Amino acid sequence: MSPKNSVRQALAARARQRARQGVHVAVHRAWEWVQRHGEITPHTPGRRRFAYLGEGACIGFPVGSIYGEPWISIGDHTLVGTHVTISAGFVPGLDLGPDVIVRIGASCSLGRGTHIVGHQSIEIGDDVFTGPNVYITDQNHTYGDLHTPIGRQWPENNPVVIGDGCWIGTGAIILPGTRLGRNVAVAGGAVVRGEFPDHSVIGGVPAKVLRSHDKENGWQPPLRNDPLMSLDELAALSVDGLEGLQILQDRLREESAVREEALQEDDTLQEEAG
Repeated sequence: MSPKNSVRQALAARARQRARQGVHVAVHRAWEWVQRHGEITPHTPGRRRFAYLGEGACIGFPVGSIYGEPWISIGDHTLVGTHVTISAGFVPGLDLGPDVIVRIGASCSLGRGTHIVGHQSIEIGDDVFTGPNVYITDQNHTYGDLHTPIGRQWPENNPVVIGDGCWIGTGAIILPGTRLGRNVAVAGGAVVRGEFPDHSVIGGVPAKVLRSHDKENGWQPPLRNDPLMSLDELAALSVDGLEGLQILQDRLREESAVREEALQEDDTLQEEAG
């Protein structure tokens, strides 16, 4: 191959590489623009469809299936992730009566891919956080008629109430009739039905109480480790934005290093004792 051809091929390869990089940057910047302008906020036309969409609230784009908006209320400063489905009723266009069916409180955060499917009443309190792909519904199919396919039997509704401050882990399923108290932690993958008290940790299939707080004896069973910081410190960091999150990340890294060092010391002592 002649030197001229080699130079031409090198220049052509470099041009193709730069073109690919340019297309890559353009596609990602365009998608960021689409996401930013596709969000539903109190300052976009989409807000008018909802019973209430609070100040500072945001529904990420792309959205999931959202319909029955006149019977859906979303509180101030609540963030709804992408691909989240929030629905009231079976299909769009039904008259569901005078009352709000799905009520989501203020300062909540709903993880990507979460589904909230309401037919009678779903009430989610303030400061409720979910991981991705959580499913919450107040309706279930019945199976009592032995001669009719389950999918064609008349469904049953039972209201759902989720108290303030709850955390619902990734992939958890909240079934009709569930009532969670304040600050209930739901383990990832749990299938929840029934009533659970304030300040409890629940998990399993079906979910049961794994840990709860007693006014006299504290957490039962006791917590294994002291918290990294007090609730007051954590609340202070939460209002500091990115700087506060960086401080929290640094503390977590320091805590992890301390634990790893302690484990290494334990291993060394065991080897010497052996």
